[in-house]
Amino acid sequence: MGPGGIATIIAASSLAVIALAMAYVVIRVGRLVDEASKSLKVLTEETAPLIDEINTTVTLVNGPLHSINRVTKNIEEMSEKVNQAATGFMDKNSSAVKVAGALLSAAQMSKGRSKKKKAE
Repeated sequence: MGPGGIATIIAASSLAVIALAMAYVVIRVGRLVDEASKSLKVLTEETAPLIDEINTTVTLVNGPLHSINRVTKNIEEMSEKVNQAATGFMDKNSSAVKVAGALLSAAQMSKGRSKKKKAE
């Protein structure tokens, strides 16, 4: 056997080792893919009921929120009507507003005097 035969045996042995290493890698990657698919299946099985529960919770919360929205709109309409009535009253009865302002000022002054008397 000459040097060419020895080189052929070494090359064939190297290729056999490389083929074994590649087979090992392919087997390990196959196991990794199997474990990943199992994990994904478990995750999907646990996530689907959770999403259903979240959907139910959101639906249950939306009902009272719609009621609160209606109440808020009604309060807004009432406050607009009161504002319009007050503005209309003030525009039509400016003398009454002046009298009411004077009465409020007098009430505040008498309240301040009564506090001074109590302090003494």
